[in-house]
Amino acid sequence: MEERKNFRLTVFLGILAAMAPLATDMYLPALPSMLKTFGINASMVQLTLTMTMAGMAVGQLLAGPVSDMLGRRLPLIAGMAVFGLSSAGCAFSEGIGMFLVCRFLQGLSGAVGIVNARAIARDLCTGRELTRFFSMLMLVNGIAPVISPVIGGQMLRFASWRGIFLLLTVIGVLLSVSSFFFRETLPKERRIDSLKASFHTFGVLLRDKYFMGNCLVQWFFFGGFFAYISGSSFLFQNIYHVTPQEFSLIFGSIGIVVAVTGGIAGRMSNRFSEVTMLKAALRVANFGAWFFLACVLVKAPLLAVMAALLSIVPMVTVIGAMTFSLAMRSQGKNAGGAAALLGFFSMLSGGMTAPLVGIMGEANALPMAAMMIFGSAGSMTCYYKMILPAHSNER
Repeated sequence: MEERKNFRLTVFLGILAAMAPLATDMYLPALPSMLKTFGINASMVQLTLTMTMAGMAVGQLLAGPVSDMLGRRLPLIAGMAVFGLSSAGCAFSEGIGMFLVCRFLQGLSGAVGIVNARAIARDLCTGRELTRFFSMLMLVNGIAPVISPVIGGQMLRFASWRGIFLLLTVIGVLLSVSSFFFRETLPKERRIDSLKASFHTFGVLLRDKYFMGNCLVQWFFFGGFFAYISGSSFLFQNIYHVTPQEFSLIFGSIGIVVAVTGGIAGRMSNRFSEVTMLKAALRVANFGAWFFLACVLVKAPLLAVMAALLSIVPMVTVIGAMTFSLAMRSQGKNAGGAAALLGFFSMLSGGMTAPLVGIMGEANALPMAAMMIFGSAGSMTCYYKMILPAHSNER
């Protein structure tokens, strides 16, 4: 019975943690067709990703303190309900302005699920157990990038992109209802007294070099990762001329490797320290970024491009899990605020990257490759300068 409860909790938290890929990946196959619907260019349609990322960044800063003060359950119920409503707003938007506003609200409310999934993990686990549990969350979370674009691509066979957002509406409603049955993990005696106290914690954390090192690793790497998210549909459909359905299968196949990598990382955490696994993942990702740049420059075949992406993209699960575990080690009462800052930095970088990918047009992948190089190099630098020195005794 206990194992079944743990399994259900892991799945529930994994879906909440997957609010970002649910909100971004499912409609990726439809991005080229949305250009025609709204009469906009590639950078503008990628701005729809930016608005979601911006909403998630701001939303996490708010959701963290609120969950530390009110507990996890009530914010989840409200946040998922708003996610459903804003998704419906996206589906019925007639102009790009209204669509962008609803995308921001979708990200703002989806952030509640992301923050609370991480905070609940910290409520229940510490140390290596937290690393293993969070790796399991990343494994469940990895299913979303696999199935989301596949579902979106298949839906385009019989419906427009609006149908994808109607499905997200249903998901938001179901998650809100499920939150009613969630058992609170933050008792009243462990909650903060006011939002002011939690926002004060942000200042303390921002001055913590080690914590900020982990935040900045995520900031740089997730910027490169979202360059892949926002640019992949144009890369495969406009440059390699695959259909939306073929793109969804390619994107989903890479997502399978992402999910498997997360599971392997969880098992390996029993044998290797988090800092060792983080270093290995960053090195592999750095190689993959340069490999991808070379493929873009020489116009390599599709299989070579996929091989390059498989070298860097799956590392997001390892880097995300390890930096989260390392950053949260000393965070107890302020787990929500700490999780919020981690999420803020990763989503902010994603929002900044998305529109830059399209600055050279819909058939040029060079900006995407440049963003991935910048992200991997920056994350490596922060690791060596701000994280590794604190683990000198583990070398």
